[in-house]
Amino acid sequence: MSQLATWFEEAIIGCCQLRLVHVKTLLSQYDLGMTNSVPYSILDISPIPQGFTASDALRNSLDVARHAEQWGYTRYWVAEHHNMTGNASSATAVLIGYIAAGTKSIQVGSGGIMLPNHAPLVIAEQFGTLASLFPGRIDLGLGRAPGTDQITARALRRDLLGGDDRFPQDVRELQHYFGPIQEGQAVKAIPGAGTEVPIWILGSSLYGAQLAAHFGLPYAFASHFAPEQLIDAMQTYRNLFKPSDKFASPYAAFVMNVVAADTDEEAQYLFTTLQQNVIRMRRNTRGQLPPPITDLDDFCEPYEKAAAAHALQCSAVGSLGTIKKEMQRWMDLTGANEVIVTGQIFDHAARLKSFEIAAQAAQGLHLKLSV
Repeated sequence: MSQLATWFEEAIIGCCQLRLVHVKTLLSQYDLGMTNSVPYSILDISPIPQGFTASDALRNSLDVARHAEQWGYTRYWVAEHHNMTGNASSATAVLIGYIAAGTKSIQVGSGGIMLPNHAPLVIAEQFGTLASLFPGRIDLGLGRAPGTDQITARALRRDLLGGDDRFPQDVRELQHYFGPIQEGQAVKAIPGAGTEVPIWILGSSLYGAQLAAHFGLPYAFASHFAPEQLIDAMQTYRNLFKPSDKFASPYAAFVMNVVAADTDEEAQYLFTTLQQNVIRMRRNTRGQLPPPITDLDDFCEPYEKAAAAHALQCSAVGSLGTIKKEMQRWMDLTGANEVIVTGQIFDHAARLKSFEIAAQAAQGLHLKLSV
């Protein structure tokens, strides 16, 4: 080989090595950025404010979802509740279809479907239909509570066959329906078979954490109304997690209330709507979403206010800086992979603004790399 050819070869190798180092550096920066980025999502119950209708609430939910898509939210979940005059999300699968049809790319799903209320085959067909209409955009979060009172649970006609003790078997049955059709399979979900709809386990206790870990599924904790076991559940989930064909490592999210405004004082005023709601639930005097009030002390006794504060401790209320600080604090406490925000605010415009500020706060969050 000539000296000139040798020189060219060495030059090419050197450039390639330099390029490789540069690429590795970029990849490491990309990985670091991806490691520290925090997906943020919304949980909605389609609240019906006083003086408005279910139609208003459902249209508001679609409007929030469309804005959420623009603001970078990862997913938009709606929750199944029944016999509640202040919630319009009872026909959850129907509402998911409405929101998915009115948006373009955001994940849409359930947070969650209360599985004891339904036969797994029906859910498989409903969500198989949604997944067929909106490929790659549908999530199925599953809960084991009825999402209502016992009288209404019986009216849903699942009391003879369903129950908490069948929840693990029902989850497995759903997974079976969403998988490929097996030779000799007698009952098939059409649509549904082969869609592999992503399943999440939802919970507010250690039970859901243990089940999600055992099945190797993602887990979301309902800390927006039941925060007591949040930290223990997250740790239990990570410690017991068994890799599955869907998830090689644990993936956890938690739900927190967020009420954001231009100032801390304005946000605290808006927050009184949710505080009233929680107090009324404990009084068993539920109703439509009330407007905010100037002085919560005029509405309730001190012990009621304290009980509401305990139930709503996983909340961020304030301006952008306050929201970001509180979000990061809860991310660090939980070691979660994703934050899901929910906000029951009386005025729709104020609710939109709150979710916009929440998105701005979430964009500056970072994951706790070791827990």
